[in-house]
Amino acid sequence: MESSASKQAPRRVDPALELQSDPQELLPRRRPTQERSRRKFDALLAASRELLVDVGFESFTCEEVAARADVPIGTLYQFFANKYVIVCELNRQDLVGVQHELAQFNGEVPSLDWLRFLNAFVDHMSGLWTSDPSRREVWLAMQSTPSTRATGAIHEKAFAEQVSRMLAPLTPQTTRERRTMMAEVLVHVVYSMLNFSVQDNQSHADAVAELKRLMVAYLLVAEKESRTTTPAG
Repeated sequence: MESSASKQAPRRVDPALELQSDPQELLPRRRPTQERSRRKFDALLAASRELLVDVGFESFTCEEVAARADVPIGTLYQFFANKYVIVCELNRQDLVGVQHELAQFNGEVPSLDWLRFLNAFVDHMSGLWTSDPSRREVWLAMQSTPSTRATGAIHEKAFAEQVSRMLAPLTPQTTRERRTMMAEVLVHVVYSMLNFSVQDNQSHADAVAELKRLMVAYLLVAEKESRTTTPAG
């Protein structure tokens, strides 16, 4: 005779935790269009940031997010299927914010004064990381599953497209494909180093100084190579 336990339906594994050959981008079920829903959506994201900082991603639950945001759990699930989707939306929010900040820094790397521009922007970015500890917690949470990592890569790629356009005046003879790869490398290195800079017992100033050295050396070589490259055709 079968036991009651053996008769139970198999537990459904969250898609975000499955090993997929082609992980899909994790997106909210919907984004609000009306002001009242937008306030609830924003409250849930703000509460999620606070909870990540307080307890970390492992102890992060949708129920606690809803309680902190003073929003019914059913409303949370109208927007987000699970906690993995929430952190992906936070990550997207962070990157969009940085893209906006970058646009405010004149929108392109000045051809003659790009070193000063780079120094100022890296300082500005490092200030964002020290003033908002949730950024590192979001980044760490994004490493938790194949789907969150894949979603993070999609977000970084979109940001890299903006950086690639900015690199054009600095590397005029470089192919678009090469410039795209350079931009993706820069975005990944910058984010990794900024999150490294705010680890416990880590000198933030020293890590940021090393980041600047890496970026300047990389871009100086790219600029030199572009100037000595013969245009195709």
